[in-house]
Amino acid sequence: MAASKIIGVASDHAGFPLKQFVLQYLEEKGIEYKDFGTYSDRPCDYPDFAHPLAEDIEAGVVGCGIGICGSGEGMAMTLNKHHGVRAGLCWNVEIAHLIRQHNNANCLVLPGRFITNKEAAAIIDEYLKTPFEAGRHQLRIDKM
Repeated sequence: MAASKIIGVASDHAGFPLKQFVLQYLEEKGIEYKDFGTYSDRPCDYPDFAHPLAEDIEAGVVGCGIGICGSGEGMAMTLNKHHGVRAGLCWNVEIAHLIRQHNNANCLVLPGRFITNKEAAAIIDEYLKTPFEAGRHQLRIDKM
């Protein structure tokens, strides 16, 4: 992960319930976070929250991010528009492991409508504990 230990968290209205769980989970684990919104379940547009998160990842204000929307797809697509962001959509622990180990993902994306709080916690734990393997994987990242 980057030098900053702060985790940025962003969601749209569809991801809001899971985002609330994620914030509570991070707090219980003593992990500092920055909440980029949304702050309610009122309809909104995920790019309005994904872009500020991505900008802070690029600037090093946050070390990594967690983005959440209904399917995770829109959030991932928007985050990955930013040059310094490698966002990976995860719906299980194995994928969370691989996006860190092989892709050095600096943003985890969760599909708020398709995973449980328990699954999200396990995915977050795996994402945060898995180191980047570098080597041949760095060569691939350099080609991005």
